[in-house]
Amino acid sequence: MWLPGRCAVVLHASGGASVRSRRGTERRKPEHRRLANMALDNFLFAQCILYFLAFVFGFIAVVPLSENDDDFQGKCLLFTRGMWQNENITVAKQRFMVDEWGPESSCSFITWVGIASLILSAVQAWRLLFFLCKGHDDSIFNAFLNLLVSSLVVFVVFVACTIISVGFNLWCDAITESGSMISSCEDLQDTDLELGLDNSSFYDQFAIAQFGLWAAWLTWLGIAVLAFLKVYHNYRQEDLLDSLVREKELLLGRGARRFSDAEDRSAMI
Repeated sequence: MWLPGRCAVVLHASGGASVRSRRGTERRKPEHRRLANMALDNFLFAQCILYFLAFVFGFIAVVPLSENDDDFQGKCLLFTRGMWQNENITVAKQRFMVDEWGPESSCSFITWVGIASLILSAVQAWRLLFFLCKGHDDSIFNAFLNLLVSSLVVFVVFVACTIISVGFNLWCDAITESGSMISSCEDLQDTDLELGLDNSSFYDQFAIAQFGLWAAWLTWLGIAVLAFLKVYHNYRQEDLLDSLVREKELLLGRGARRFSDAEDRSAMI
């Protein structure tokens, strides 16, 4: 009679310990859930801020590019070639003669990239703001899709930044004769180049556009990094959930075997 009583005491004690463990786990669950929701809100807020900045920088780039297109009547000064020449033999006055205007596709491409960045960032910022207010999160597929899209935008915006920087430097080299003139490229925007165009603010326009595009590229780079961290977190979380499920199954199997063994011992006694 002593052994069954002892087994009953042991089983009762183990049952009480498991109940206390479950209660402790249940008490910790709300705290863990609250911390997880807080981390998710902070992550979504950081993404929303970056998308808003990308929208602002895209707007900064698009506005001066549109103004320059109107001032130059659709002609693109990027990669434009020309030289200063005397108007005639008797007069020493020089005027800038354009040999070949730059390809219009260059200016159209960087303008299109700025508009696309502006629209895409606005849509994404609105979507994440909705998620932030509702407490939702992206699915694993949407997070991976955001990583692909942001990586593509980073590449395209970088190409546009390179085109506008290199093309504008070639234009400045042409009108300053590779820096041999006294006047700088910025000073020459106050000089009438007698091209039949309004060149009174071309330097300011492209300086602002370059700033906007390069700032947008850095912002999209930050967005891509956050998207990668999100995908990596989802991947690690899936592995963690799988391992927790396996551990739970193992623990339940061990507990069931121990309980059956204890019952067999009690029956034998």
